[in-house]
Amino acid sequence: LQTKPVITCLKSVLLTYTFVFWVSGIVLLAVGIWGRVSLAVYFSLLDEKATNVPFVLVGAGTVVVLLGTFGCFATCRGSTWMLKLYAMLLSLIFLIVLVAAIVGFVFRHEIRNSFESNLNLALKDYNVTADRHSEAVDTIQRTLHCCGVQNYSDWERTEYFSQRGIPQSCCKNQNDCSEEDLKDPNKAKLKVFVDGCFFLVTSTMESKMSVVAGISFGIACFQLIGILLSCCLSRYITNNQYEMV
Repeated sequence: LQTKPVITCLKSVLLTYTFVFWVSGIVLLAVGIWGRVSLAVYFSLLDEKATNVPFVLVGAGTVVVLLGTFGCFATCRGSTWMLKLYAMLLSLIFLIVLVAAIVGFVFRHEIRNSFESNLNLALKDYNVTADRHSEAVDTIQRTLHCCGVQNYSDWERTEYFSQRGIPQSCCKNQNDCSEEDLKDPNKAKLKVFVDGCFFLVTSTMESKMSVVAGISFGIACFQLIGILLSCCLSRYITNNQYEMV
């Protein structure tokens, strides 16, 4: 009977943890949706694998919400096998998130190189066909006040420049940026943003992705508490059953 107060205390703590864990699933869902919306224009210039990151977070958030609900039910029932299963599932998610974070960190330079090559390709094929890459280039240049990959002169090596000059999305002032000015590199230098987009884009992506990674890693480490509490509660319930016998 000495274990009953401990079981009651552990149940209360685990229920509190499970509720916080459930809320963290909502946070993961929100971060995944936010990442997809706020970084969509950048993801469009990355390889297809990189574009799946927000969906992975949304999926992980959904699993966490469902697992949190299961954990609450298992704690209230005081079922040892449910608590052990809860601990095992928490361990599995922890390992998956940890491996994903390590892989993302290891291959971050490849993502940068992929983005640079795709951005160069987007400039080369700009406006040849009405595709999302051309729209992404325009959006990036307008939003970040940049032009080209390394600088505005990158456009001079494109087919689009020979026809229409530097794109309007590079202009500092849309009302004072004629097509004649954009076809003349000397005049265009005074009318457009001169800094390239690559450094600005990678800095923006890294700052936002660091937020996503930090939240994801924090939630992963938080699961260790749940694993410990679940195992302890399961053990004490088992001991209590033996004492009753």
